[in-house]
Amino acid sequence: MSSFDLSLPVAIGCDHAGFEYKTELVRFLNQKGYQVNDFGTYTPDSVDYPDFAHPVSFAVERGEVAFGILICGSANGVCITANKHQGVRAGLCWISDVARLVRQHNNANIIGLPARFISLEQAKQLIEIFIETPFEGGRHATRVNKIACS
Repeated sequence: MSSFDLSLPVAIGCDHAGFEYKTELVRFLNQKGYQVNDFGTYTPDSVDYPDFAHPVSFAVERGEVAFGILICGSANGVCITANKHQGVRAGLCWISDVARLVRQHNNANIIGLPARFISLEQAKQLIEIFIETPFEGGRHATRVNKIACS
């Protein structure tokens, strides 16, 4: 049971290090019945990750998508960039427990995937966990509500 509004599309973006994974993950998500808004990159040529993390984050921030997926080599750069946006909570996920906890405790709305450190199959599993795990609320909601600077 997801706490995301899955009637909305999913946003996805990456840099060159995540291009191959993104291509396969779009196909994977489409096969599961999700509409995907692909914000690029569209080739394996070297690019700057903020150019793709910002559009995904804007879509999440504006409520145009259910959630976002960002992929780069370590996922640190895309998460740092995404977390500059108000209302965005991007969590870097490399194991299932972290994917579960960023949803349960942090109400993350963007999952960051480190393509150089996880397999494609792990990426798929982490996305499924992220989608299926609801935010617990309660004491965690109090903490999440203290994140924004404005």
